[in-house]
Amino acid sequence: MLPRPAITSSINNLARRAACRGALYHQELQRSQSTLVVAELTKDESALAPSTLSAITAASKLHSGPISLLTFSSGSVGVPSTVSSVIQANTGAGSSNLLAETVTNAVVAANEKHKFSHIVAASTKFGANYLGRAGAQLGVSPVSDVVEILSEDTFVRPLYAGNALAKVVAKDSALKIISIRPTAFEKAEVGSESTSNEPLDVPANNLTEWVLESVSKSERPELGSASVVVSGGRGMKNGDNFVLLEALADKLGGAVGASRAAVDAGFVPNDLQVGQTGKVVAPDLYIAVGISGAIQHLSGMKDSKTIVCINKDGDAPIFQVADFGLKADLFEAVPELTRKL
Repeated sequence: MLPRPAITSSINNLARRAACRGALYHQELQRSQSTLVVAELTKDESALAPSTLSAITAASKLHSGPISLLTFSSGSVGVPSTVSSVIQANTGAGSSNLLAETVTNAVVAANEKHKFSHIVAASTKFGANYLGRAGAQLGVSPVSDVVEILSEDTFVRPLYAGNALAKVVAKDSALKIISIRPTAFEKAEVGSESTSNEPLDVPANNLTEWVLESVSKSERPELGSASVVVSGGRGMKNGDNFVLLEALADKLGGAVGASRAAVDAGFVPNDLQVGQTGKVVAPDLYIAVGISGAIQHLSGMKDSKTIVCINKDGDAPIFQVADFGLKADLFEAVPELTRKL
């Protein structure tokens, strides 16, 4: 039998261990109830990008805990009512010239401070630019391009250009990092304008330096958020003929897109590319002109509400997914359609 002091010491040790386990459990419980959404802004930095509003909707499906929004705006923007707090990252740079290293530093700093259970971003060029780096620094394997959330750790994502859906269970860490396909989630409704209530100092990025950007400016809506998209493919023959699509898009108040074949041929810049390796769109109306309908292109637009195709090849695969198809010479059909609108 142990002497009384030894028994007392053992009981105290057990109590301390139990308290530590309880504290760890409490921390994990707190971790399981908080999400960080990394925001993207519109070009003029006056509002949240539609992809971010979709990411907020996705975050609300993970759990009933609080949602924090990490922004890089120098001012205040309107946020949905489901957002509990806004974290404003002080990076010393505008949101339009953020580098992957800078965004990663902000995400890591925010997570170190709050110990989030989930970090959610949109599957856009902006999100893809930093998500892998952030995952590496946080020791987490991101789950990308999620189209459905089944639980806090179980997600559905497309494979093989959308021809198969995989159910993925993330088990490697208490922290889950996911990117969501914006077209798979409704956009959260923006409430009143909110000022950021928590500043965040971000460690300096000493690895890379922003030099400049060269972008084409257009008064047309952004391709990813337009309600109407008119896209052209290899059948346009050259870039000069895209003026036909631009005229049609302007009549419809839509954006102009392109297939990878048209981009690779140099007809238009790659920021207009729609498809597996381009932008994923789901407008109310998608008009495919001179596009055969390769599987890589279909994966980027097949969720559109109404699909119309114009192609002189009646056996083109695009006719199989189109709601309305017109077998005709596009150089005759498109100008006539534009005149009659």
